[in-house]
Amino acid sequence: MPRVAAAAVGTACPQARGVCAPHALPLAVACGSLFSPPEEVEDASEPIKRDRSHLENTLKLNEEKPADDVSGVLQRLRKIYHSSIKPLEHSYRYNELRQHEITDGEITSKPMVLFLGPWSVGKSSMINYLLGLDNTPYQLYTGAEPTTSEFTVIMHGPKLKTIEGIVMAADSARSFSPLEKFGQNFLEKLIGIEVPHKLLERVTFVDTPGIIENRKQQERGYPFNDVCQWFIDRADLIFVVFDPTKLDVGLELEMLFRQLKGRESQIRIILNKADSLATQELMRVYGALFWSLAPLINVTEPPRVYVSSFWPHDYHPDTHRDLFLKEEISLLEDLNQVIENRMENKIAFIRQHAIRVRIHALLVDRYLQTYKDKMTFFSDGELVFRDIVEDPDRFYIFKSILAKTNVSKFDLPNREAYKDFFGINPITSFKLLSQQCSYMGGCFLEKIEKAITRELPDLLGSLGLGKKPNVLSCDVTGCGETPKNRYRKP
Repeated sequence: MPRVAAAAVGTACPQARGVCAPHALPLAVACGSLFSPPEEVEDASEPIKRDRSHLENTLKLNEEKPADDVSGVLQRLRKIYHSSIKPLEHSYRYNELRQHEITDGEITSKPMVLFLGPWSVGKSSMINYLLGLDNTPYQLYTGAEPTTSEFTVIMHGPKLKTIEGIVMAADSARSFSPLEKFGQNFLEKLIGIEVPHKLLERVTFVDTPGIIENRKQQERGYPFNDVCQWFIDRADLIFVVFDPTKLDVGLELEMLFRQLKGRESQIRIILNKADSLATQELMRVYGALFWSLAPLINVTEPPRVYVSSFWPHDYHPDTHRDLFLKEEISLLEDLNQVIENRMENKIAFIRQHAIRVRIHALLVDRYLQTYKDKMTFFSDGELVFRDIVEDPDRFYIFKSILAKTNVSKFDLPNREAYKDFFGINPITSFKLLSQQCSYMGGCFLEKIEKAITRELPDLLGSLGLGKKPNVLSCDVTGCGETPKNRYRKP
């Protein structure tokens, strides 16, 4: 075969994403004339890049407006947490029940977007596309084989910089110090990348290892599901990415969706690489994806599914370009809304955490009060409390909380969890809520209830009204009026 013909056979077609197969079509039809000049063939092999103007406009990357000054709100939020929530949290060891202790770094951190899904579905390629990192020194490595074996945190920095996991965990200013509890093997699989990009000034991306169903979790060398749960608990938006060739659901994916239970409002399902299918095939794959996920997502309103192709190259010819572009813009609008609502989401998260701490304290107090009521001089304390923990309904532990407080039954924690909790923490190591008071500091329960019902809602309202967080509410000063000194002479 002539040298020019050989070059033409091995060159990628400009109309398709693969290398032309000479046995499938005549070469003159599949790749053009065999006698084209070599330099023209090389130019034709360059993939066409997609226009990024919609991405920059939707995410407002070109706007030069000054960033909102939220330092006062963050300072007030941190003060409420440390003075009104944390004392009760530590006194009743809430962290040992939920394994979630909030740090100052987490309170001040940027919104986190988490990417989950099977291996080689385009998670890393999607991050490269959103940040425009392709063909730059910053791009994440991608490929057809499983390529991401680490948890990669992409964050903003003045220059390109790679940070080892042990350094990220040791830095108390960051929000990743609690990850030390997962061991040194995991920290070796944690990496941070700082990139000078405008979008990363407002959001942080986390790329995760792909799910491989034929591998046991123990082979990873660290508790993969526990680490995923840590990131899920802190994520503001969760992208679960699939592609048309990886729709099978195995044990690891089932476990992942069990961990996502209760976070459905933050989940976005993405069917990636959609332009690689014809219309009829795409409809079948879309239906198969819903059929596979239906048993895993047991909610009335399923999560939003976006169908597009998230990478920098142009859409495949003869596909629904307008549909894919609209789907992509909708996803970008979702991402931008999370960025814009950063402080509202942060305050709501702290309030939700405070409600859970309060419920936990009320339950421990009720367990302790029941224990004291059942104890006599001749009783065996261990046997008495074992009866209470094994059958709390017989002693109306949970029902009394619902009857005497405004706690919703849907917010009550799992009763089985308290068997493990009290197995580690003896009931005699706690004090009653009535004894958690001091003359100067007040009562722990009253302070956390004040934070839930007044302080955090007022702080949230100050954002919507554009007020400073220390301005008194209308019920104190009267809306639109300046407080008058009645004792000052005119």
